Amino acid sequence: MSRRRIGFWYRLAAVIAKPPLVVLLKRDWRGVEHIPADGGFIAAVNHNSHVDPLAYAHFQYNTGRVPRFLAKHGLFNGGFVGAMMRGTGQIPVYRESTDALSAFRAAIDAVDRGECVAFYPEGTLTRDPELWPMTAKTGAARVALQTKCPVIPIAQWGANELLPPYAKKPHLWPRKTHIVLAGAPVDLSRFYDKEMTPELLKEATEVIMAAITALLEEIRGEKAPATPYDPRQARIAQRRKTEQRKTAGTPGEKTGAAGEDTK
Repeated sequence: MSRRRIGFWYRLAAVIAKPPLVVLLKRDWRGVEHIPADGGFIAAVNHNSHVDPLAYAHFQYNTGRVPRFLAKHGLFNGGFVGAMMRGTGQIPVYRESTDALSAFRAAIDAVDRGECVAFYPEGTLTRDPELWPMTAKTGAARVALQTKCPVIPIAQWGANELLPPYAKKPHLWPRKTHIVLAGAPVDLSRFYDKEMTPELLKEATEVIMAAITALLEEIRGEKAPATPYDPRQARIAQRRKTEQRKTAGTPGEKTGAAGEDTK
């Protein structure tokens, strides 16, 4: 597999991050043959631990195609972290942009330059109670349909056992295994050259997430829920339950000891 120039800052990041990752996590990495040797592509990855960006980056770095992650633009503003983000070619996302496509212009440009752009389509740690991929945002689909680049679905598992979502302390022992399974490119050709309506983007995103989920099913040896967890619908359902409890706990009339109307 051909290697693109990695550069000083990425090598420095590897020198800093790889030793603790090697100590903390065993590795079971599969499907490297699906990582394109040349040309721009999107890696679409599930997200279930605050550690997995580093663990996944270790996998991707070792393929010779270093990932360019999308990150909040505030991380680029200054100091060592900002210098590292800029030096490694990470991609700032300006969330306040009113134009959804322009918010990903830098990602589109990176793909056009032949880079690997890594997307966490869910946008945040999964909220699914069993850590299956949940419904996703449409950013990866937007960039994929704009550039017609390969989209490589990638499932990972194990970093979440080292540091579960929202946990404050890692589980260091026994030593965990970080499993990565990369799949064949997702076929999005039926969406090409069509108006990128919300409906089309949603459908393309669901195709990408279905591919990731199938790979995670293979890793875990079990079936995912038929319907992905939707945090928006969960919030709506929770609000309804809260309102129902409030309504049920507010009597329409006060009654006396014998149950008679006291008005």
